Amino acid sequence: MKLPLSRSYLRHLLALAVYLPVATVTLLADATARKPLYRDPVYDGAADPVVIWNPAGRRWWMFYTNRRANLPELSGVAWVHGTPIGIAESADGGVSWKYAGDADIKLPAGMTADPRTLWAPDVFRAPDGVYHMFLTVVPGVFEDWNHPRTLVHLTSRDLRTWDDAQPLQLASDRVIDAAVRQLPDGSWRMWYNNERDHKAIYYADSPDLVTWTDHGKCQGTSERPGEGPYVFDFGGKTWMLVDVWQGIGVYHSKDLLNWTVQATDLLKEPGRGVDDDAFGHHVGVVVNAGRAWCFYFVHPKKPGGGVDAKGKPLVERRSSIQVVELVVRDGILTADRDAPVAIKLVPPAE
Repeated sequence: MKLPLSRSYLRHLLALAVYLPVATVTLLADATARKPLYRDPVYDGAADPVVIWNPAGRRWWMFYTNRRANLPELSGVAWVHGTPIGIAESADGGVSWKYAGDADIKLPAGMTADPRTLWAPDVFRAPDGVYHMFLTVVPGVFEDWNHPRTLVHLTSRDLRTWDDAQPLQLASDRVIDAAVRQLPDGSWRMWYNNERDHKAIYYADSPDLVTWTDHGKCQGTSERPGEGPYVFDFGGKTWMLVDVWQGIGVYHSKDLLNWTVQATDLLKEPGRGVDDDAFGHHVGVVVNAGRAWCFYFVHPKKPGGGVDAKGKPLVERRSSIQVVELVVRDGILTADRDAPVAIKLVPPAE
């Protein structure tokens, strides 16, 4: 039986809060995720988030593409080139995030020119404790999209410094947005976007994360183009989420080979929260303590009190990271972006 809190007890809690650290007081007052969840303080162009636990720092880390949104003098799409991989961290289970610098990514000379163009990292820890990053690398800064992209594999022991860069030979010279997971037999599978084939989702297999065999197009995902695939298990199914530029397409599979499209997309209808009034883009998912949290980015349509963003680079280019809880209802994956997100990520067992 729950007993009501007395007024004197509540006053005692408030008095105690004076002596608590600010982060603790924040949690007592509001344990729901902010909207927006995170804006990058350097370029204001955070995109393509992926979240992982950092055991050394006892923090959750978010890696993201840091687009140069606040440099209006850049013409064409140069602002989405020259992009470092930013890091944000959360000490309160994902409720709030702060900038923690850039990933130190070591690449061979000639792979990309300064300022380096690095996109869409996928980061995970292998069973042997080594961290792996699969990263899209573009050879320079360009004003259009008509240039090569390569997927590169890097490793790290501390999540900050990444080296041993190995470019992958896949289906074409324009491949982006890797998503990697281990299969039941211990081998590995990668899903990625092949831009040469009408932005189709392809896949490749590896016994060791080093040598890859490409298998071509994913069965069941070719009815429409997309990018940024992310594959995860939740609610008794294996899901793939794909950015289709009008929300997030949803697929599920029983064998990780043949995929069935869900009739309804996610994050297509605008939200009502701050910076959440447009399509959701390029997701990363954390399944944690029986719940699933989807991190995504948004190009807000009308930030700053209803300002029309069209033709105003400082407004229309910027992007924010948001988070929503995923829920399976009657076998359908759903996401209510306007519902309060009472997120509390639990550190994994070590």
